[in-house]
Amino acid sequence: MVGRLWEWWRGRRTLVDAAFVLPLAMLQFLSAPSVLHDPVHRYDLSTVQYLLLSVVLLLPMVWRRRWPRATFAVVSLVSFAQWLNGTQVVVANGTVLMGLYAVTAYCSFRWGLAALGVTVVGSALESYQQSSGNWDILRSSLFPYVVVALAVWVLGLHMRTRRAYLRELEERAERLEHERDTEIQMARNAERARIAREMHDVVAHNVSVIVVQADGAAYAIDTDPGRARQALEAISSTGRTALAEMRRLLGVLREEAASEAYAPQPGLGQLEDLVEQVRTAGLPVTLERTGTQSEVSEGRALTIYRIVQEALTNALKHGGPRTSATVTLHYGDDEVTVEVVDDGRGAAAPDDGHGHGLVGMRERAAVYGGEVDAAPRPGGGFAVRARIPVREEART
Repeated sequence: MVGRLWEWWRGRRTLVDAAFVLPLAMLQFLSAPSVLHDPVHRYDLSTVQYLLLSVVLLLPMVWRRRWPRATFAVVSLVSFAQWLNGTQVVVANGTVLMGLYAVTAYCSFRWGLAALGVTVVGSALESYQQSSGNWDILRSSLFPYVVVALAVWVLGLHMRTRRAYLRELEERAERLEHERDTEIQMARNAERARIAREMHDVVAHNVSVIVVQADGAAYAIDTDPGRARQALEAISSTGRTALAEMRRLLGVLREEAASEAYAPQPGLGQLEDLVEQVRTAGLPVTLERTGTQSEVSEGRALTIYRIVQEALTNALKHGGPRTSATVTLHYGDDEVTVEVVDDGRGAAAPDDGHGHGLVGMRERAAVYGGEVDAAPRPGGGFAVRARIPVREEART
């Protein structure tokens, strides 16, 4: 309740400014008897004149933050008219200091300095009138005016600097929040792209295997029921594997995904299983490893696995009958070289124009500073060669 009341109060700028003027107005009217019946002063004010002077000096202060220069100009001109008329200074003339503060705090430095100059000149004129040309009296009466004006001016400068600092902090906080939201959005987009690549690799490979096995089972169901049964079992196993991987990938999109346990991502240790699966699908594959196997991060191992999987899937889909393939992994000191070569149709293979496998392979390799070269072989067949650095300092 108190917080809402405070927010409502802060939102009423004119009402707040009027509340700050109220104490000065009360002092002005409490000092009315001494001013109206001053036998020493040359020009006595009537009650109406005193009220009119009070209103003209106090009322503009209600809008001092909205129009600081205009309100300061009004009270300064009224005070100057008082001096010309010989009317003594009243409590409401303190609005000149309020106007000086408003101009200094809410306008530029030059306008604040100009307002200070006007206040000091006005104080000097009033002091000169009170001293009747006596230098000692002039100096003693002018000094307090100047000190008070300088204090108000310094306070206004401090508040303007503080307000600018707070505004800069707010802008910085907004900018950091925007940058954080942008980074979160970029991370989400990157994760979606990663999931899309994973889904493509999983679906494309497993569906290709299922299609090839289904075609084989259709041809062999009459002549070789045993072989057709093996093909159907391979279809069942491949389908379950695809469903499990798809559930794992799609599970990260669910809110409760963090609390669930998923199977580890495939890596170099699962290449033999992948090769065996492709062999079962009807593509003879040979897996060769050369060099001394070094430690490879999980992300790089997954990248190598997906590149081999995509290359074998393409060979299975486009290689044609009696196609065989060779997968060679060479472990170097700084990088792992992957080569998948088949002896299929190569450049003569049909292309439906809807594949994204080669693009995905290049994107995966580029994440770790590697590169992929995929092209038909001159003597027939297709070759995919990839180079994956195994250390950060080996990235190109």
